[in-house]
Amino acid sequence: MRAYIFLCLMCWVRAETRRTCIEFSNLSVKDSLKDLFIPRLKIVVMIYTRNNQNCAEPLFEQNNSINVNFNTQKKTVWIIHGYRPMGSIPSWLSNFVKTLLNKEDLNVIVVDWNQGATTFLYSRAVKNTRKVAEILSEYIQNLLTHGASLENFHFIGMSLGAHISGFVGKIFHGELGRITGLDPAGPKFSGKPSNSRLDYTDAKFVDVIHSDARGLGIQEPLGHIDFYPNGGKKQPGCPKSIFSDYKASLCVDCGNFKQNSCPRLGYQAEQWKDGLKERMEGWHLRTTVYLDTSGTYPFCTYYFVFTIIVLSETMKDGYISFKVLNQLGMAEKPHLYRKSKPFYKLQEVNILAQFFNDFVNISSIGLTYFQDSHLQCATCTYKIQSLVLKSLTYPERPPLCRYNFVLEEGKEVFIKPDTCTTKKI
Repeated sequence: MRAYIFLCLMCWVRAETRRTCIEFSNLSVKDSLKDLFIPRLKIVVMIYTRNNQNCAEPLFEQNNSINVNFNTQKKTVWIIHGYRPMGSIPSWLSNFVKTLLNKEDLNVIVVDWNQGATTFLYSRAVKNTRKVAEILSEYIQNLLTHGASLENFHFIGMSLGAHISGFVGKIFHGELGRITGLDPAGPKFSGKPSNSRLDYTDAKFVDVIHSDARGLGIQEPLGHIDFYPNGGKKQPGCPKSIFSDYKASLCVDCGNFKQNSCPRLGYQAEQWKDGLKERMEGWHLRTTVYLDTSGTYPFCTYYFVFTIIVLSETMKDGYISFKVLNQLGMAEKPHLYRKSKPFYKLQEVNILAQFFNDFVNISSIGLTYFQDSHLQCATCTYKIQSLVLKSLTYPERPPLCRYNFVLEEGKEVFIKPDTCTTKKI
């Protein structure tokens, strides 16, 4: 009898300690239709940690105490989704959480406001963003009383979620550690004052990725640093877009970031926070970054700047193509953003080159000079004073140089570069 009672008690204890996983609200078009007549707003905040990576649990218990898995000393990432007219679960959410936890031991809080975002009335979802922010601020106050820190909070908001993050930041007077805006929503927010949308004053560091600036995303820069992958929009007062300046190799220098490379979008962007702060204090400027990606995973490309100084005046009507070979003899021809480039005697010309593979050890560079078709000269030679190839992706790598060599028209020449000897590159 005693053994039976003991076993029963053990089963009861195990049942008490086994927690029920909660699921993100899976709604449908029917819920969007219902919202037309009966508006609803419900917020569920769930926590993932490395202790419960595959099982979301409520952030707060029924007695308003904090989930035992929440560690007040660790960084906390808040994920906030956007407008969901079809009501489905965000397809990216599960992998997003797993990727964060695999990268770092932290608290991940998912904010489920699907009942409030699932509506055919976009303007209603927009109005709900401030309500969501106010409710979240109450949850945050509770966390703060238990020892959590605003400095350790990193909000990642998608679409309307980006502006919700901004409204939370305003409530706490810009003391949040970081806000990342993923394609912040444009309709109802574009052109609005800073108190009506995400703004760089909403956190100590605000980085924004504009991936649909020409569509439903917002065009204007909002953060301390704004990334425009694969394109941008014309800026007010400019005759042409800054992005086209970038493709013309007119902004290939990130010198003010000192030992770091040009800023990289994504989770690592915070590494450039100090450099951005220096820029803002010195010139009262924020930073806009342009880049391209490849079309396949992991979507990275590698940038080099090809700098050349010519001695021959007759080169001004032609253009140069080049490729690089690694130590195994494997070659890759880069994408050059401008095929033709005007060459003038003793004038330095920069050409921006994009590679889909990274070349660490370059054994040789293949160069070909082409003159315009009506000026072709099979016997002409052209003197090059200097050539420099420098990695923009990894600026710590020493540039490669070659001095005083000759090109023949239409003939590919392979040269072996050396580490540059001059300090002024």
